[in-house]
Amino acid sequence: IDYKHNGGGYGSLLINLYKIKKQHEKEERIYKETIQIFPQLQYPDLNTCPDYAQSLKYQFHLSYLLGEALLKAYNTWYKCGGFLLSKNIKKANKDYQSFQEIFKQFDIFNSSLLLGFIENKALFLKEFSRIKKLLKTHQDYKAILDNIFNNFNYVLENFDLIEAWLLSDDFKQRYKEQNHPYPSLLNPQQLNDKNEKINYHNISAELAWQMNLPLPDNYEFVWLAAHAMGCAAFRIFLQRCGINTQWSGFIHGAQRYYLNYNLLISNLDSYNILEIGEYVTFVDKDEEVKFFSTFSKNKKVLISYKDPLSMIRTILNANIVALNPCSKVINCSHLVENMNDLLKSYSRKYNKNNINEFDPYVLQWQMLIQESLLQYFRGCETYFLNMDDIKPQVCFSTLEKLAVYFGFNKPEISDQEFYKEKKSLATSYLLYFFPIVIRFDKCEIELNAKELTSKKDISKLLFEDVVVIDGHKICIHIDNIENLDQKILASMKKDISKVIEMLEEFIKTNKPLKEEDILNYLKHEKERRRIYREIIDFNLKTIKQHRPDIVASWKYYQEFEKM
Repeated sequence: IDYKHNGGGYGSLLINLYKIKKQHEKEERIYKETIQIFPQLQYPDLNTCPDYAQSLKYQFHLSYLLGEALLKAYNTWYKCGGFLLSKNIKKANKDYQSFQEIFKQFDIFNSSLLLGFIENKALFLKEFSRIKKLLKTHQDYKAILDNIFNNFNYVLENFDLIEAWLLSDDFKQRYKEQNHPYPSLLNPQQLNDKNEKINYHNISAELAWQMNLPLPDNYEFVWLAAHAMGCAAFRIFLQRCGINTQWSGFIHGAQRYYLNYNLLISNLDSYNILEIGEYVTFVDKDEEVKFFSTFSKNKKVLISYKDPLSMIRTILNANIVALNPCSKVINCSHLVENMNDLLKSYSRKYNKNNINEFDPYVLQWQMLIQESLLQYFRGCETYFLNMDDIKPQVCFSTLEKLAVYFGFNKPEISDQEFYKEKKSLATSYLLYFFPIVIRFDKCEIELNAKELTSKKDISKLLFEDVVVIDGHKICIHIDNIENLDQKILASMKKDISKVIEMLEEFIKTNKPLKEEDILNYLKHEKERRRIYREIIDFNLKTIKQHRPDIVASWKYYQEFEKM
């Protein structure tokens, strides 16, 4: 539209805009009539188009900004909008220069960021000089620039708070001077104060992760655990002492952060600890580094160790595989037959003859991971725990020592028997056989390990002594036992005894591997021995330096060292 030449002026401009509008209305009417007859010709939503993200940048072109000024003038003609057109055109030119200055200097054309500019355009322009100063201050610190731009909406909405933090000496010393790869967008000290306007309790875990926020501070220590060393039992013991902890499972770093974050903000008054028990589940190295950067360097660390040969034995024995699916419901009239079917349905994957099929490199991702974890906690006060010290005969005294060191509740004297019981069935066939249900004419009886059930145990009514199989107490449950007379119970006892006998005999004849079996295998496999030694030695570097006495106490590792 040529409004500067040939005497056109602003009046001619507005007339031409009116003509364009009428033409647009006509074309729009034709389009609506057409798609009523041919609906397949309907245009897709703009945001579903493959080039939608790239098109966003055109909203910051001068032509687009001038168009907005013209439309504003036209749509507010009844308020004398035309008289403000010249002013709005000058503003559009100024705004264009502001956007271009930021875009060119920081090479911004990412779609999510552009959406942030679009949604908060007025706010951005209002605070332009302050935003420009903040960005220039950190122009050589890419990590914080990325954080700002990836959360630009949030930055604009909370600019005063974020500006004060990012220009503070605390931020400079804590993050910028160290070139920290994941600087926090908000002041962690203020986030821990529930009285602050913005704190951990009004920020979602997902947003906190996106803004590189460290975890809330209300945890007492970090427990570096691993598989195949008794950590499941130890977790139960810690919880019995009033400690709030949770195993994250095999999830990625971001999901682990969410779990820890939500655990902490939901348990303000609890004695919380954070547990890390896997090293293999990160998406990539960047996620791994970011995850560990969210932990405080001022917290104590408890790290668990065990004789590596015993850990290898445990992981081999924990591999029990299903052969043929089989019902765990045993009909009393076919008891022996049904039990034999059940006992044949599972088998240990590894035995003395096929240890070579186990991949030793699995160890460095799930079991022998201490050295890999410790790299992120250098400088932290660290307690080295020999997991042999949580065996039944010494577990209680070990927990008493830990309670003094870490400041949690000591175990109750009345609970001593609890700490002597087995807590994990990871290497036992019972984990796969139970629960067994024996079906009678008038009722059903359930057999289960104590660790696997919360149902009422009536075993004392049937047996004088506690029923124990493979080191685990067995619970017996019968619904409506009050309706059964002694004669029926006596008959049931015979069938229950037979099931117990068959289980005991099966476990006796299908023994798990022992450390000696693994040592004997490695003795005759030079190349495999080299691989195992390389993995084990790497993982023991720190404990050999700080607690050689623990390493010296490991019987089987010492035998391995002699090879």
